[in-house]
Amino acid sequence: MNFGEALIKEGLITRQQLDLALQRQVVFGGKIGTNLVELRILEEDELTKFLGKYFRVPHITPEMIDDIPEEVISSIDKEIIEKYRILPFKKVRTRLYAAMLDPKSLKELDELRFLTGFDIIPYAITELRLSLALEKYYGIKRSLRYISLTDRFSPDTKIETVSLDKLKAAFTEVKDTEEIAGILLQEAYKIAARVAVFIIRNQKIMGWKARGLNVVGFESSDEELSIFSEVLRSKNFYRGPVLNIKGNEPFIKVLSGTPQDALLIPISIREKIVSLLYVDNGNKSVLNADVNYLSKLTSMAALAFEILILKKRNP
Repeated sequence: MNFGEALIKEGLITRQQLDLALQRQVVFGGKIGTNLVELRILEEDELTKFLGKYFRVPHITPEMIDDIPEEVISSIDKEIIEKYRILPFKKVRTRLYAAMLDPKSLKELDELRFLTGFDIIPYAITELRLSLALEKYYGIKRSLRYISLTDRFSPDTKIETVSLDKLKAAFTEVKDTEEIAGILLQEAYKIAARVAVFIIRNQKIMGWKARGLNVVGFESSDEELSIFSEVLRSKNFYRGPVLNIKGNEPFIKVLSGTPQDALLIPISIREKIVSLLYVDNGNKSVLNADVNYLSKLTSMAALAFEILILKKRNP
């Protein structure tokens, strides 16, 4: 049974979610699991555990590879590491415990045993975490897609309480929705090159205000598969590439390309999404923005929207 079908059988994903990941894989490559994590359909830890079960080998935990001894790192030449995408993390006499993308590949295991002189004990690891570890220990640079996922593996940057208090005060003093959008754009634009706010009306996503790009006149249906429909469906933020698929074509035209690192956060009032904040650093740049901070920003905006509604009902 192939990996995607096994995930469905395990109940971790649906057929529709697998199809979406396969569409994405055609455009951006990478493992199916990588695409599922980037789409926020699976969590990385969830995927790691399933990989161990699927390959019938132990799986890596973050603690295992957090502080690998130099003696272990230097036990295999960097050229071999880069070619076979393998991460040694423990050595016991002639045994070398190593994380691999395909721990059941007998051909690779035999070649590695011949080249290194060690009895290789394979463990399962995700493509995402392996890329981070290879950069950390061997200086093998990650591709852009893995840089954009750094926030999934690292604690969010600490936000200054003073700054948040000032923003809360600003949001509570707004007199209309235009001011809410203004604060959102002003703050997000401090840390990103392009930001935009969209509103949801009659099952349509409509451009409202932006900085660094023009969204006036933009419109998209929530029924067609797109970056917007995915966020509306999951009610969670999206972080990753703007896929070159039919549903995204109108937005790609606005962006003049397909950013590989974008962020779209829903703004909800009582579980109903009323608006969306989009952020990126251009089509070829990594988004070095704190998701936690932007999430708090949109949460305050949502509260401001709700307060305005209550004021109109009870003037």
